[in-house]
Amino acid sequence: MSWYDPLRTSPSVPHPSDVTTSPDANDLALLERLAGARTELSRQIAQRIVGQAHVVDDLVTALLAGGHAVLVGVPGLAKTLLVQTVSQALDLSFSRVQFTPDLMPSDITGTELMEEEPGTGKRAFRFAPGPVFGNMVLADEINRAPPKTQAALLQAMQERTVTVAGRTYELPRPFFVLATQNPVEQEGTYPLPEAQLDRFMFELNIGYPTREEEEQIVLSTTGDTQGTIKPVLGGEELLQLQRLVRRLPAPPSLVSYAVKLVRSTRPDDVEATAKVKKYVSWGAGPRASQYLVLGAKARAAMDGRAMPDLDDVRSVAQAVLRHRMVLNFQAEADGVPASSLIEFPAA
Repeated sequence: MSWYDPLRTSPSVPHPSDVTTSPDANDLALLERLAGARTELSRQIAQRIVGQAHVVDDLVTALLAGGHAVLVGVPGLAKTLLVQTVSQALDLSFSRVQFTPDLMPSDITGTELMEEEPGTGKRAFRFAPGPVFGNMVLADEINRAPPKTQAALLQAMQERTVTVAGRTYELPRPFFVLATQNPVEQEGTYPLPEAQLDRFMFELNIGYPTREEEEQIVLSTTGDTQGTIKPVLGGEELLQLQRLVRRLPAPPSLVSYAVKLVRSTRPDDVEATAKVKKYVSWGAGPRASQYLVLGAKARAAMDGRAMPDLDDVRSVAQAVLRHRMVLNFQAEADGVPASSLIEFPAA
């Protein structure tokens, strides 16, 4: 039995069994290029986004690993602006879907229209692509739409295809869904189904800025100038870097550590801690182990390193695991967040 591979369905990104296990001279040059691009990318984004450096790093990590991300935070924290800025800095086609209670699935995927040829009068159906046909798709306030519409993204996120009226259409490469989500306690929100949450590689929590950062935000946004974003990477180069991340070797000890960490979130597993047994109904699945390793590889590549280490796994663990743990009523009653239940096992 083989588990779902989040990038196996993309013809542009090879499977680990298809690639070599050690970087060659070209790969080392790409690593150097990536490390430089990361610095320049951060500089470009900083022209519009004040602070949130860790969120930017996590977002770039997800893009290099070929994964999707959901950004969680109250309104007004520049979640949408961050995604727009990243798409401009990466020179990718960008589309935005504003999720509302009356949004229909066809408003996302596209629909078939009846058209009449001017000369012959013959009628035929023509597929009109929806906003999901972009390199970077912003699903803005995704939890404001009902579950049926949220589910319209599932096939696109998993298979990078869309099926309409029995026909399947390939989505452009690279393809990312970056969703923003308001806290579920707010009025008019629908919790995302666990099946859809699991398809997001990262959940990134955006908090309030510091006092100094907020003063800088006010100064920069109430003037008459705005930073101009210059593209740092194009789509084809980004695909090359995604393939590079996949080629980086993962030591067996790192894979073993990632699997052990994921299994420790499952209450019925021998690796589970006492807190997990008390507060968790369901833990993370095998997809989390895959994303921990991919995220660690992307982190190493961003630093110009040819091999990830355990610190790289730990650096992405919260973003990978917290939205994959289903807490029970006791956790809700005691006010215990999932992030507090993630403990790093001994190496």
